Amino acid sequence: MTHPVPPLTLCELSDTGLPGSPSWSPFCLKVHRALGHLGLPYARRHGAGPMAHRGVNPAKQVPVLLIGDEPVADSSRILARLDRLCEGRLGGALEPRARAESRLWEELADTAVNGFVVAARWIDADNWPRTRAAYFEQMPAVVRAIVPGRLRARVRGALVARDLLRAGEAACWERFEQLLDDLEARAPEAGEFWVGPTPSFADFALWGQLHALRTPLTPRQAERVAARPGLSRYLDAVGAA
Repeated sequence: MTHPVPPLTLCELSDTGLPGSPSWSPFCLKVHRALGHLGLPYARRHGAGPMAHRGVNPAKQVPVLLIGDEPVADSSRILARLDRLCEGRLGGALEPRARAESRLWEELADTAVNGFVVAARWIDADNWPRTRAAYFEQMPAVVRAIVPGRLRARVRGALVARDLLRAGEAACWERFEQLLDDLEARAPEAGEFWVGPTPSFADFALWGQLHALRTPLTPRQAERVAARPGLSRYLDAVGAA
């Protein structure tokens, strides 16, 4: 890099305390992994909820990356900005066709794959108690007795609207298995990444979503990912890149 990068601060929610999984948010994981790959030092600013960062992101979502005093919200915009700051090291150096493919895979991860992460945590009846404890344990007891259930109903409605749950939960998990099969068939050979020899937008987005399924919140889904050896090997490689 010929130009120094300004101080970086990642605004996010609480740390999980799990090695290799600094955030419950797959979008924050995506940014953590990209920053780690670039070797950029950064501070972390935690908040009890997205509202804690509304001063730097009126949309009340995380992550937000402060580049100096400039807030950049949305994980895809953050990666695009880091790519410019670091002279194409996140994908800008790819030839146009590969760069376009990388961004398309990023979009698939952040939309289609993310839907299954949300369903696994909020809708799967076995996982919901773990999700509720992880997300809401800091709330006062009287609030914790009401708010999580209402939010869960809202999430279910959103997933139905996204067509993920419209045909029911069984159909949802059949689609999940098919998605994992397709990703397993597409997984790169050892030593390669999703669209080339070095990590790019696609890798950080796919890793963020799929690694979010490999935490203690979603053990059944973690087992299904682990059952795909090529995909698991790839995720480990991105995590270590």
